[in-house]
Amino acid sequence: MIAYRSFLSVDLAWKFTKIHVVPKRTQHFQRCFSSCGFNYNSRTHIEGGLRVNMDRKKQKMVANTWIPVSTQSRSTEGGLGDEKHDFGGQVQEIKCTVSSYESTVQKAVQVSEVIDLEGRATPSADDESLSAAQKHSVTVKAGASLMRFIRGKGGSTQRTIEEEMKVKLILPFSQNEDCLIIEGSSAESVARASDRVQTVIDETVKSRNLDYSHFVSLPLAIHPELVNKLINFQNSVLGITVVNEDENLECDSSGKTSDSEGEQNLSEPQIAVELKTEDSNDRVKMDKTNIPLVSYLPKVSKSSTSESKASKLLDLGIEKSIFIKPKTFHLTVLMLKLWNKDRIEAAAEVLRIVSPKVIDALENRPVSIRLKGLECMKGSPAKARVVYAPVEVIGGEDRLLRACQVITNAFIEAGLVLENDLNQKLKLHATIMNARHRKSKKGSKKADSFDARKIFGQYGSEDWGEYLICEAHLSQRFVFDDDGYYHCCASLPFPEEMQLD
Repeated sequence: MIAYRSFLSVDLAWKFTKIHVVPKRTQHFQRCFSSCGFNYNSRTHIEGGLRVNMDRKKQKMVANTWIPVSTQSRSTEGGLGDEKHDFGGQVQEIKCTVSSYESTVQKAVQVSEVIDLEGRATPSADDESLSAAQKHSVTVKAGASLMRFIRGKGGSTQRTIEEEMKVKLILPFSQNEDCLIIEGSSAESVARASDRVQTVIDETVKSRNLDYSHFVSLPLAIHPELVNKLINFQNSVLGITVVNEDENLECDSSGKTSDSEGEQNLSEPQIAVELKTEDSNDRVKMDKTNIPLVSYLPKVSKSSTSESKASKLLDLGIEKSIFIKPKTFHLTVLMLKLWNKDRIEAAAEVLRIVSPKVIDALENRPVSIRLKGLECMKGSPAKARVVYAPVEVIGGEDRLLRACQVITNAFIEAGLVLENDLNQKLKLHATIMNARHRKSKKGSKKADSFDARKIFGQYGSEDWGEYLICEAHLSQRFVFDDDGYYHCCASLPFPEEMQLD
């Protein structure tokens, strides 16, 4: 049972607020309470006092008890109260109060007791926890994507801040939470730790360690004919062909293909010739010694051919992972780092507010583009890093560029564009291949580039078609909607029909 500590006090009045005891039987409760001078009461209503939660599994729980402490010594008296118990769904209640004489000086301290199943009091497991009167805390909204940088490799950054500032950093367990809590013994230490965390955030955001999380895009994957052209292009480059097996293999009635004949032993010629005459009893024998032997080249399996071509492509640095997924095909307007929910909501709001200005820049008319040919970005076809299709606005107008610049300026004014990205010049392009997307970087000899000379020779002047730009998206990278395109956080519709005055 609970081992109550004796203390010196003058006129103390206190209550036990939470004590959790899990006995094995009701009789055990009675023995425990009687040994401490308590009377057991089985009333089923709550008059205040202790609530005891019963659990069949043995466990330890912490009960926080607030005890006023006096500086003068006098004796105390204990009394009986009511306390609440749960026995198999039936609730019983017991309340404990202890009163004593008057005191002149009192202090409030918090005492933690750990009670196990048998009712024994043991020392608290968290000896370093701060009392409520001494604890100072602050909540910092950092962002879910930044928590790993605040924690550091193996928790090194977190430990350094805690040791130097004498605080405790409480990071969220969920990957979707944006906030962390800093606790300390003084307001000054908590404030200094908060500044230190903010410094880590600022340095991380400006570095390349934190990748772009969102971008403003003009979706092109909404056009099925363009998606099909991209799929055919990838299959052609990779040597992937759809073969109709019925044209190559003839099946007999049993379902076995004619290829099964190759399983026969061909080590020596086997000839079985039998000619029947009108008289079924007469047979003609043939001399097989004069039949010339003809040798044939062994059949080459399709799998070995494809493996050979794949090996050659890898030598050129070409593999499937560097191709843009056709269902995510788009034009990029602006890259963004939105590392918490507040910045994402602010970006969505910017796109909604700027909509009238964008429509004015488009002169309230639809805009279409033509994609034709291939080009390299910062490189040559022999050492290509990014291959894209150039964008030509039909009619030679610059309405689309003006509209994209209006969107960019709105995000800059809202403070959502980083300083390093302020001077980037807008160049609309439709990326088709990008070496940065390569998955098998360790196994490839050319991880940062690929040889696209043959691709340019075949598709350098490819006409990909004309397509209408229907809207602008605030797209989230690495997250996709049901249609296969990037998750849309907000959208800005473009005019799709000519508006008549």
